[in-house]
Amino acid sequence: MSKGIGLLAVILGAGSLQAQVTFNKDVAPILYQNCVVCHHPNDIAPMSLVTFKDARPWAAAIREAVVTHAMPPWHADPHVGDYINDPRLSERQIDTIVEWVKTGAKEGNPGDLPKAPVFTSGWHIKPDVVLTIPETEVAAGNQDDYEYIYVPTNFTEDKWIQAAEVVPGDRRVVHHATVSVVSADQVPKLLQTHGGADEVAQFHYRTGKVNHVKPDAPVSDDGCAASTNPALPSYTSGGVNHVPAIYLPGHLAETRPPGYALKIAADSYLQFQIHYSNRLGENVKDKTSIGLVFARQPVHYEVAQYEIWNNWFQIPPNDGNHKVTSCFTLPKDVTVVAYTAHMHFRGKSMMTEAIYPDGRHEVVFNVPKYDFRWQETYFLKHQFLMPKGTKLITTAYFDNSANNGLNPDPSKTIRWGEPSNEEMMGFWLAYADPEPVDQKPSASAATPTGGTR
Repeated sequence: MSKGIGLLAVILGAGSLQAQVTFNKDVAPILYQNCVVCHHPNDIAPMSLVTFKDARPWAAAIREAVVTHAMPPWHADPHVGDYINDPRLSERQIDTIVEWVKTGAKEGNPGDLPKAPVFTSGWHIKPDVVLTIPETEVAAGNQDDYEYIYVPTNFTEDKWIQAAEVVPGDRRVVHHATVSVVSADQVPKLLQTHGGADEVAQFHYRTGKVNHVKPDAPVSDDGCAASTNPALPSYTSGGVNHVPAIYLPGHLAETRPPGYALKIAADSYLQFQIHYSNRLGENVKDKTSIGLVFARQPVHYEVAQYEIWNNWFQIPPNDGNHKVTSCFTLPKDVTVVAYTAHMHFRGKSMMTEAIYPDGRHEVVFNVPKYDFRWQETYFLKHQFLMPKGTKLITTAYFDNSANNGLNPDPSKTIRWGEPSNEEMMGFWLAYADPEPVDQKPSASAATPTGGTR
């Protein structure tokens, strides 16, 4: 009898413990840490989850999203790399949300609710300075337009950038925006040539302001193969760029690890490369901005970026698993800081393997399920040295079949092009020179090179 009473007490005790899972005490801290950066009023998520009143109607949907790991969005392989900006929930956090929903999604004691994060006018950082393009009109129905706009920093001394974020003036028409550092003496020529895009290469052509590869241009899905065309030294291109931040669907602020920062030299300009896509029936005015956060701690290492591309692939119609590779050998020692994968709607997966000079192979980056609608830059928790001579082999797969619900047209042969309904294959490696900056001469801003996004 006493054993039965004891067992009943345990069961009742467990039940009462479960009933104590509330929004204010248990769920709000999880949402505040991992979710409300996007799920707050007037931001990129479709609903706010800041208050109980906001979140309660979505309780069942929240449970489904976290159980299936659809939210928070994260596309890197959890077994490859350890990242600073990984927002994924722990199993304990998922179990807490499941229990909250299961027991009625109660609000709980108002006194248990922690202070909610405060966000300012669409920013996910607190900028020290904001630089904005002049008001730019985007014509109705103009579905693909690349504009290059130059904004002076007016910095009278070199600045070190710890974090940066690009915020579109009108998210309805800004598909993406890349901000790069250029020196003042480069701007006149860049203005004359539309950011260099007017200098159309041999195997390219333009429609309006966007570039494409000609249908009869050389083809190589294997960027590691030796080029058979004298006009193409290699099927893989790689260039250095200095990019404080980019805006892509789902892309938030770029925050570099302590001690690592990007340099903007005095008197530099910022080049805004903005891909406008206006599917509205009206003209829209845009004023896209970048916010910069200056380094507060001593800067030991200067960050830059290799942009590695294969632009010569050809994806056949109805091909659901088309393989494209690129190969790039590091010309110097680098400290690896972050990775980014870039493809368009047919992008399926991307993986990068390093082959070190001693012959050792290592998969350093893997996105097994790429999503063009939500693109991250993956910042490593533990930076590491890649020696000169390391070969980076990137393998991407594309789904040009009807099974891909995002595919604009599976009946078309697809080549490289700037519009979203064409394709790109790019792996970007954010790196730092291993030599500390206080032992290096001051470097001027570099001209953006490599592919466009």
